[in-house]
Amino acid sequence: MSIWEALAVFAAGIGAGAINTIVGSGTLLTFPVLLATGLPPITANVSNALGLVPGSISGAIGYRRELKGQTRRVLRLGAAALVGGLIGAVLLLALPSEAFDAIVPVLIGLALVLVLFQPRIAAAVQRRRERTGSEAHPDGGPVLLVGLTLASMYGGYFGAAQGVLYLSLMGLLLHDDLQRINAVKNILGALVNGVAAVFFLFVADFDWTAVLLIAVGSTLGGQIGAKVGRRLKPAVLRGVIIAVGVVAILQLTLR
Repeated sequence: MSIWEALAVFAAGIGAGAINTIVGSGTLLTFPVLLATGLPPITANVSNALGLVPGSISGAIGYRRELKGQTRRVLRLGAAALVGGLIGAVLLLALPSEAFDAIVPVLIGLALVLVLFQPRIAAAVQRRRERTGSEAHPDGGPVLLVGLTLASMYGGYFGAAQGVLYLSLMGLLLHDDLQRINAVKNILGALVNGVAAVFFLFVADFDWTAVLLIAVGSTLGGQIGAKVGRRLKPAVLRGVIIAVGVVAILQLTLR
């Protein structure tokens, strides 16, 4: 890897760490850059997953204030993320990449629709609960657990726009502030990247130079993302999520 390629990977790591903390989809920055340096797709994907772990942890630490009072929720949803992430990592090495190419843009598109209409849907659900006298499950119930497990399987497999999927599911099924939901999203992303990384360390090929460059860059980016993301109003944050998701769909369908 030349010095210019190394600088490009490092810069992509900073951008990915920031974007992952605010929304998710940092892989859309790092993965193409790793491919451009000449790494094979699977090696690039594995190296990217390993390198983004410190960035995910950094972003979660940056959002620690919003995590207060959510310990039970994080433990419950985190268990689903761990299981899904490990399954996805296994599938990455067991299945051809074409297996997910058709369904991934559809999943992201559906997630964007949910994010866009989430305030209206949540309001309608709340009105229905008030009429029936039922209470919302504080952790989203079994529907959210299943949804997050499936989203984490995708995250362990590839991960582009994984955060968009998380935010759409939790935004729809949890009656809570979007910034607090975003904080949980960062924890789930760290868990999925972490369990996939541990698995890849033993069974997959990766490039240590790329891993270290992305790790340092994404750690810095995670802190930047936490400072920026916390200041965004819910409507603006929702707009950023939709914009990133649209870019993800275009990149995945046109590549």
